[in-house]
Amino acid sequence: MKKLAVCIAMISFVAFVSCKDTKKETKTEEVTQETTEKVIATVKEIDFGLESKSESTATGKVSFREVDGVVTLEANIFGLTPGMHAIHIHEKADCSSPDGKSTGGHWNPTFAQHGKWGATEGYHKGDIGNIEADEEGNGSITMQTDEWCIGCGDTNKDILGKAIIVHQGADDFVTQPTGAAGGRVSCGGIIE
Repeated sequence: MKKLAVCIAMISFVAFVSCKDTKKETKTEEVTQETTEKVIATVKEIDFGLESKSESTATGKVSFREVDGVVTLEANIFGLTPGMHAIHIHEKADCSSPDGKSTGGHWNPTFAQHGKWGATEGYHKGDIGNIEADEEGNGSITMQTDEWCIGCGDTNKDILGKAIIVHQGADDFVTQPTGAAGGRVSCGGIIE
């Protein structure tokens, strides 16, 4: 029994020493994983032509592009008389009448007074402004706003189903409800 106790004691000692000698240090490395998020912008775009109205020769091309809630309008008009011409968004995308009046009045979903875009006194959502036509009758305008959207369904912002009208004269930004801009010389429907 004494021999057995000594053997067990020796085996325990050897095992203890062996375990102690083979003990390894473990290092913990922090690994930082970078997450790359891919952001996909929502882009909507409508391009269309403008046709002559009221026996004018005015035509053009219009583009609306919406990226992340901001709409950019680019309009290039040709065949105008030199000088200033009003451009507005009207209520209906119906350019069927020869005088363009089938588009209805200015698009004004908030029932504001007519005025210059951005004026503190108020303005229609369709009160874009004026285009200056050069000696060849060409003019253009570019603007951006978050007050419009393309097909979002918000009746106070959605331009789908409306029309672009270019007028014979300049918008005076005062006369209600049209700005005394004269006849409608070019028309295009904002439709998909």
